[in-house]
Amino acid sequence: MDRVLISACLAGRPVRYDGRAKPVDDDLIDRWRTEGRLVVHCPEVAAGLPVPRPPAEIEPGATASDVLAGRARILTPDGDDVTAPFVAGARAALAFARERGATVAVLKESSPSCGLHEVYDGTFTGRKRVGLGVTAHLLAENGIAVFNEHGIAAADARLRGAGGDRAQARTTS
Repeated sequence: MDRVLISACLAGRPVRYDGRAKPVDDDLIDRWRTEGRLVVHCPEVAAGLPVPRPPAEIEPGATASDVLAGRARILTPDGDDVTAPFVAGARAALAFARERGATVAVLKESSPSCGLHEVYDGTFTGRKRVGLGVTAHLLAENGIAVFNEHGIAAADARLRGAGGDRAQARTTS
């Protein structure tokens, strides 16, 4: 049975940087849980980052691909470099998804780990830009169909073989 990797914060676990959850109330998630398809994971916690923790953003002008290739960093507002745990978390998420048979992932939009269409711009001003988080990028690059919390119906269609719209692992400059 194909499984769905879901961001732990979307599943109701208080693992976000601010110690909160961002639970999604959706019948499809309830059905996946009942079917035993749900695989709950937080890449940042898996990499050993504490809850709560300072916010972090991919540095301005850089992409998830740059971070994974070692050409860019993920920083906190104080300038602390947290790239290593974010990259380790992305790799842990990929390994976890593979171990559990997840072919689809539903991740939290805007996160430097899980963002699919947008991430914060690296200035800590609340502005966002087009781009992927490092986990979303790594999963998509390795054949896992990635969706955000607004694409649950499409994720279910993909899971059920109905050809739901697969995430586009795009690179941004």
